Amino acid sequence: MLTDFTNLPDDSRVWIYQANRKLTDDEVSLIEEKAKFFLTQWTAHGANLEAGFEVKYNRFIVIGLNQENASASGCSIDASVHFIQEIENEIDVDLMDKMNVTYYNGEHIAHKSLIDFRKMAKNKSVSPNTVVFNNLVNTKAEYKENWEVPAKESWHNRFLA
Repeated sequence: MLTDFTNLPDDSRVWIYQANRKLTDDEVSLIEEKAKFFLTQWTAHGANLEAGFEVKYNRFIVIGLNQENASASGCSIDASVHFIQEIENEIDVDLMDKMNVTYYNGEHIAHKSLIDFRKMAKNKSVSPNTVVFNNLVNTKAEYKENWEVPAKESWHNRFLA
């Protein structure tokens, strides 16, 4: 059951998929169309899942699930992963690689491999105050409060020493 992302409670589970490049407006429109269709039909053991999504900064797909009525099962999580993989194949973008870091470089959003980010930290090209996207947040509340944070307040901090 599709609902507006803003209507999901703060304890809703979230999954964040970051693109390895900025998405075009046409690609975002396609993703929005496909996400609406997918989430309308998303179920767990026959129960409708109350879910919403948003595409942020033409770079992130955020799926939220209200777990009060029904939680995602292994099969429903697999279905969502297949949905993301379909998008990857259709628009030739990487959304599943968790070994990449996305961060603000001035007012622009940059995307680097973890290895390159580590080198940049060593060279002081990024600092503890560099704002990173912490895609490991689990709930909508964490997403709202702890998604865009200085690297020193995220798991990225271990690369800054």
